[in-house]
Amino acid sequence: MENRFWRIEGRPEGTDFESALALVEEPLAPLGEGEIRIRNAMLSMDAGTRLWLTDREDGYQPPLPVGAPMTGLVVGEVIESRADGFAEGDLVRAFGVWGALSQVDAVMSGAMKLDPTVGDRRAWFGPLGMNGWTALWGIEQTGAAKPGERVLVSAAAGATGVLAVRIARLLGCEAWGIAGGAEKCRYLVEEQGCAGAVDYKAGKVGAQLDAAGGFDVYFDNVGGPVLDEVLTRMNHYGRIAVCGLLSDYGSGERTAPREYDQVLMRRLRVEGFFSPDFMDQGERLTARLRTWVGSGDLTMPYDVTQGLENTLDAYAKLFTGDNIGKVIVELEQ
Repeated sequence: MENRFWRIEGRPEGTDFESALALVEEPLAPLGEGEIRIRNAMLSMDAGTRLWLTDREDGYQPPLPVGAPMTGLVVGEVIESRADGFAEGDLVRAFGVWGALSQVDAVMSGAMKLDPTVGDRRAWFGPLGMNGWTALWGIEQTGAAKPGERVLVSAAAGATGVLAVRIARLLGCEAWGIAGGAEKCRYLVEEQGCAGAVDYKAGKVGAQLDAAGGFDVYFDNVGGPVLDEVLTRMNHYGRIAVCGLLSDYGSGERTAPREYDQVLMRRLRVEGFFSPDFMDQGERLTARLRTWVGSGDLTMPYDVTQGLENTLDAYAKLFTGDNIGKVIVELEQ
């Protein structure tokens, strides 16, 4: 059986993914013991996978080697199984391949059977997936947000950010967002109920934050210079939950806060967190999130691109800011 997939040809510079990945066809190996073969229906585009395309060995996961298929979360149907607990026809989510098919070890790929009665299957990438898990964990556990506190979220119009501001509100907090452009800021206030939004593209971020007031929790998806602006606007004993470093991924630069002394001066707690840390809590987190999704209290927009051949265009949106909400590639079935 042939598979059509994106293969890593080199290390991309910035958002020049066209020169670093190629769409190729190769035969699949026979299915091994413990493996499943998935017909991919959707591919999740996630900014954190950009680190896998670098040569950094000190990230939260080693880089993918040149010549390997590009990896990411997929949702699809099992078409063949040699793994206990998985049968032909099961709807699953797993770390698979940016391709028509994914052939993976069921355990190592984190394959999970999904409820096929969920009306919008895109939710398994958004509020019912790792974006939802991350948003809930970061706000409630790492950020330790309490009712009545003020929560600030960067990249707040992105997949995890949108859910983080909504969850902060559901937990009784006042939510603020940082996003790029007037339209994204309007969306956060009018559609997601933020008390206000800071437009980093409009400049004078510090002055905009001053107008908003101090914050108890900062859910950071970006790092970089914005972090310096926020550090000096945190309330004493505030918590910073470091979810991502979007400003670092393609720039080759490392976040190095000038205002690091504020961690001491304001008695701040800064903690990084990553979804594998709480994978064992996935079932519990999903059940809680599903209650909010079912009631209509937890919603998010989807930015959908059709066709495997257009995957790189969809991926680039994560780094150019051309999306609101979850970026997904839908494949022909």
